[in-house]
Amino acid sequence: MKKLLFHQYEYGSDNYGVLIHDPQSKATACVDVGDATKAIGALEEKKWSLTDIWITHHHPDHTDGLKELKMKTGAFVYGPKIVSQHIEGLDIQLTQDDQFVFAKQIVKIIHTPGHTTDMINFYLPSQNILFSGDTLFALGCGRLFEGTPFMMWESLKKLMRLPEKTIVYCSHEYTLANAYFSLSIDPSNELLKDRVKSIESLRKANIPTIPTELKVELDTNPFLRAANAQIRENLNMRNNSDAEVFEKIRTLKDNF
Repeated sequence: MKKLLFHQYEYGSDNYGVLIHDPQSKATACVDVGDATKAIGALEEKKWSLTDIWITHHHPDHTDGLKELKMKTGAFVYGPKIVSQHIEGLDIQLTQDDQFVFAKQIVKIIHTPGHTTDMINFYLPSQNILFSGDTLFALGCGRLFEGTPFMMWESLKKLMRLPEKTIVYCSHEYTLANAYFSLSIDPSNELLKDRVKSIESLRKANIPTIPTELKVELDTNPFLRAANAQIRENLNMRNNSDAEVFEKIRTLKDNF
């Protein structure tokens, strides 16, 4: 299977956009468009021509540049089925189990409500790549603006079932703050302690911590570890459901 090229670029205070390029067909997609100028700059840097735009959810830091970028490039826009708020410029609306073809590669849609109710993730099984938007972060998950804790936990469970080698591109550089919170929940996790040291070194050098790998998240991200016996012991929630433990962790993070 041919390999696609991926180029991550920064915009705003902590956002990441990603370009996906097929050298054979020259097809190029942009995941989320919070800033059209930054997206165009990244395209010009790589000398790629945009054909597709993939939108994960309606928040302005993911859509503010959509109208301008679509007008300037004529790109076809894939986005979530309208649930809570209209997104101007979508050419097709997608939800759970929908799929489409990009550069002869299947792109599967995973509906992951929680952060917002319209949130979708884009999964390329042939590339072992997931674009998780604001659902799953490195050592974190999205704040619940529209969905419920149970809804978000069910969404994360969908992602946890993907192959462990899946590479995860999320939309924000929140990793260092997430790391310190994670230590407060799971202080005896040796893998986590080692990871925090690595994250500190990367951020000190202004190097992105994204993308991450699902296996690493399963081992160290407390939001995916609600079933872990030590975390349950730490939270005094030995007999609670996984969803209840997740809700407690999310509440603690909101107030951290």
